[in-house]
Parts: sequence; structure tokens; C-alpha cells
Amino acid sequence: MIHYLKHKEIDKQKWDSCIDNCLHNLIYSYSWYLDIVSPQWEALVEDDYKSVMPLTRNKKYGIHYLYPPYFAQQLGVFSKEKLSQPKVEEFLNTIPLHYKFLEINLNKKNTFDLPGFYIKKNINIELALNPSYESLRKNFSEDTKRNIKKAIKHEVSLKKNIPPSALIGIFRKNTGKKISNLTDKNYKVLTDLVNTCIKNKCAEVWSAYSKENKLCAGVVWLVKNNRAIFLFSATDAEAKKSGAMFFLIDRFIQEQAGKNIILDFEGSNLPGLVRFYKGFGSDEFVYLQIRKNNLPKLARWIKG
Repeated sequence: MIHYLKHKEIDKQKWDSCIDNCLHNLIYSYSWYLDIVSPQWEALVEDDYKSVMPLTRNKKYGIHYLYPPYFAQQLGVFSKEKLSQPKVEEFLNTIPLHYKFLEINLNKKNTFDLPGFYIKKNINIELALNPSYESLRKNFSEDTKRNIKKAIKHEVSLKKNIPPSALIGIFRKNTGKKISNLTDKNYKVLTDLVNTCIKNKCAEVWSAYSKENKLCAGVVWLVKNNRAIFLFSATDAEAKKSGAMFFLIDRFIQEQAGKNIILDFEGSNLPGLVRFYKGFGSDEFVYLQIRKNNLPKLARWIKG
């Protein structure tokens, strides 16, 4: 039986044990991760934590709603057993009715066939690193190979474990200027999240330096449960000229090649980013974003 639990009722030790033993588990679904990205999250729990679903919630103008938090690409239902479509449907039907607006990013193992939901297909990009580096490199696009050579020619170098705040600073001065919906609060959440992941030994911060020893690019990798997630990256104008980001990803692939690890680029629906990620020989997967609007007609403009 599936139970609805408020935040204070969740047994986080049992929750994390369930996630540890799920057939498809993602770092986003651990209790400590959810505590940072959605501090008052609630949950649906089957039996004694056999299957679980986080409810990342908020409240606006007195209306309760579910939303996909930043830095947690896929959530949905997680289970110790193989998930069937009816089981996912059972969870979705158990979401409490006081949530008047739902927007949820399910994970790629969640499929369902229920009326009343708006469904959007999102693209994720993954690369299995089991083969040797030589085998993986054969599948790189010519543009990717050319940019890696360019970075070597520009004498780009790698350093590890710099403070995440340094990368966030580069991002805010460059790409961040074009993203108006990222607030100081969001950047603080990201900083706290990466620092917590580092403390829990599941994050690495890699940076690229120019020939003049200037920080020009970087990546935050989340590495847990045989999955390395390309969580966050930053580049400046110099990095774009030198191919520094291609260099960083290539070095990561070199170090992890031959291991039972999935490199998860987190994907994008933007053609340019899809092309960039797939340039490393990666494959496309689909995960669903679902919406349901039960708001009164006069309030239907409210979004999560």
C-alpha cells in the first residue's frame, strides 16, 4: 500500500537504504540531496520503503503545488523491484489532491498511460564508458576531435578540486547573464549542494587553465552508483576559443574508460547542446515531464 508522508514523517535512513537498493537509482533522489534542493519535500512510500516517490513541493498565494527543483533533473518513482507501468500509475493516482498544480520530471524508467496529464518528452544524453578509451574515441565526431586537438595546441591544462564558487563566478559573468530566472538563492543552493556532495565524497570539481594559467572553464561531476553526472559547467570567452570544455570532458573519459560507469550529460532539448554532447559518441534517452493543472480557472496562470 502506498502512503503519503509529510516531511517530518519520512524515515530518511530507510529512504536512503531504499535508494541504495533500487534497480535504477539516481543521486538526486537521496534524502540529503532533496533536503538541499527542496527543503520541505514530502513523499509517497510503498509498504516499508519498498518503492518511493519524492514530492518536491512549494506554496504560492496559499496554493500547494509540485515543481521540478533546479539541479535534480529526474525524480519520479524509484523501486527495489522492476517498475511496472501500473505501479507508476498507482503512485501518480496517490498524489494528494491538495496539490492543485503538478509539474514533475519523472525518471527514464517511469512509464504510464493515464488521462489528464500533459506530457513532454525530454532528452537525456548518456555514454557508457565500459569500452577502452581507444574504442570510445573512434565514435567521437570530427568536430569534437578537432576541438580536443585545439585545446592541446593552446596548452590548456587540468586542475582538480578547486572551490565550486570559482566556477560559479565564471558562469555568472558569462552564460549566467543570459539566464534571468537564476537568482542569488539558486546559486547559493548550487554552492551548498556541491560542497555537500564533496563532503559526501561524490563530487569532483575539475577546471581548465589557459597557457597563461588563467581559469577559463570547469565542470562539476557527481559520481555515485556507477553514474557520473555532468551537473554544472562554466566557460569564458577564452575557453570557447581554445576548446577547453572539450578537453575537460575528454580527460574525464580517458580516466574513466574501461569502468562500469555511465557518463550522464543530463541532456538538453536544445539542438546545439544535443550535438555537442553527442559529439562524444553518446546516446539519446527520453524521460517524461508531466503536468496537471487543477487550479481554479481564475488562477490557472500560476506556474511552479
